[in-house]
Amino acid sequence: MPPNPFLLAADNSPALLPLLRENPALAGQQDEHGYSLLHAAASYNHLDLLRALVQEFTVDVNLRDEDEETALFVVETVDAAKVLIEELGAELMSKGSDGYTAHQKIAEEGDFPEVAEYLRLKEAEHARGLSNGTNGDLTLNGDDHDMPPLPEGLNISVSTVAPPEDDGNEVDPEFRRRIEELAQRDDFHSEEGQAMLRQLVQDAIADENLTDRNVRPRQD
Repeated sequence: MPPNPFLLAADNSPALLPLLRENPALAGQQDEHGYSLLHAAASYNHLDLLRALVQEFTVDVNLRDEDEETALFVVETVDAAKVLIEELGAELMSKGSDGYTAHQKIAEEGDFPEVAEYLRLKEAEHARGLSNGTNGDLTLNGDDHDMPPLPEGLNISVSTVAPPEDDGNEVDPEFRRRIEELAQRDDFHSEEGQAMLRQLVQDAIADENLTDRNVRPRQD
């Protein structure tokens, strides 16, 4: 009887990696419930196995089970969460079929408060990054205000960049406030949230162009 890779993963057996190298397709295998070796490695805190599955065998770090939950949802230690997010690039804001992020689910279950707190801090950091524009490079000052309409379905983040000192213009505080409020919404990454973001940006660009035309000196 061939060895069961899921049992080997749970036990962190030294026989697993040689087995996967002989048959790499097993690395991304999922059972009838969508449970994967990645989920097992995350749950049992087998960090080297986590790294090997993603980096050596190119398993999708955001592989989902039947509940649309990634390996981040089953971590039981901060170390495992850190490896997934900070080393392997797991999607922090991914939601399961119940609409909860990993942080929200783990916090609600209450079994691993340290993990929940780490994920809460990472979500807050993520939200601040969105509101400060660190995840995007769209600006409303300079040549970018003549950019074409955004493609349908494009997900973007918006930054508000201070103008050069000799410009004299400042980012509209009301626009900044509306961007920050939108970034805090639970549905920010949904189709509706992104549509609201596109409309807000397009309105701001239109206002910027109108203001520019109104204040430009007459050329004789």
